[in-house]
Amino acid sequence: MVWCSGWRLASAVSNAGGLGIIGAGSMYPAVLREHIQKCKKATVHPFAVNVPLMYPNVEDIMNIIVEEGVKVVFTSAGNPASWTGFLKEQGITVVHVIANTKFAKKAEAAGADAVVAEGFEAGGHNGREETTTMCLVPLIKKAVKIPVIAAGGIGSGAAMLAAFALGASGVQIGSAFAVSEESSAHPAFKDRIVNAVEGDTHLRLHKLMPVRLLRNAFAEAVAKAEAEGAGAEELKVLLGKARAKAGMFEGNLEEGELEIGQVSAGLTKIAPAAVILQEIWQEFLREKERLAALEFE
Repeated sequence: MVWCSGWRLASAVSNAGGLGIIGAGSMYPAVLREHIQKCKKATVHPFAVNVPLMYPNVEDIMNIIVEEGVKVVFTSAGNPASWTGFLKEQGITVVHVIANTKFAKKAEAAGADAVVAEGFEAGGHNGREETTTMCLVPLIKKAVKIPVIAAGGIGSGAAMLAAFALGASGVQIGSAFAVSEESSAHPAFKDRIVNAVEGDTHLRLHKLMPVRLLRNAFAEAVAKAEAEGAGAEELKVLLGKARAKAGMFEGNLEEGELEIGQVSAGLTKIAPAAVILQEIWQEFLREKERLAALEFE
């Protein structure tokens, strides 16, 4: 949710009954502090911060999180052992995002309170194993004793219910909120998402860090380079700098990096975060009731 989830979206989700998450991956430390402070003024409910551990300034970011009294941190893209202990010592609940059983076990051993099992359908940076959510969640559920939160391909109440059936204790939803009114994504990017169809997203940049992208000129250039055997260094040059900001925040729909999940094909409107959350929850309850009424021989 880089360039999409700032204080406005996080506070709106928390105010509506979910756990809003500020995406720190696209923020300098001072910017993150500002978003945390604004979020605290905008909601009396808990919210979290997501920290990609591979990003620069991680130490500064962690210190700001502690200083500002954030109670929940989601870590991703890195070794869970590097910061989980520090955060736990500060009384912070730690959830680590993983895409395989190996790192789920590492997160549990490091002291994480829960893991997010993120399947291949998810937008943005993804697991190299390309395991779908339906396969991944049961595997992680068997591998660890801590709660498992499902992510990837979840944008409806029915999908949420399916995740619970697979053993999840909760769900993490990204793409559906990227098109919320409170999302900081560029309006042109939001429009592109709600007009996406099946097959419009693909996993690219496999030799760097796999990322799911909407089809555009940049994504096609990456696909061509990969088909011709481009190595990691060539892909780094092609990626350049600030590509994600250009696409998702500034609205450059052809040369920018447009990160979004496969569920984008089912998203059809831009709406307030509270409306999105409520529609998902009501569908979850309806589908739960419908399944309870089914008779099986």
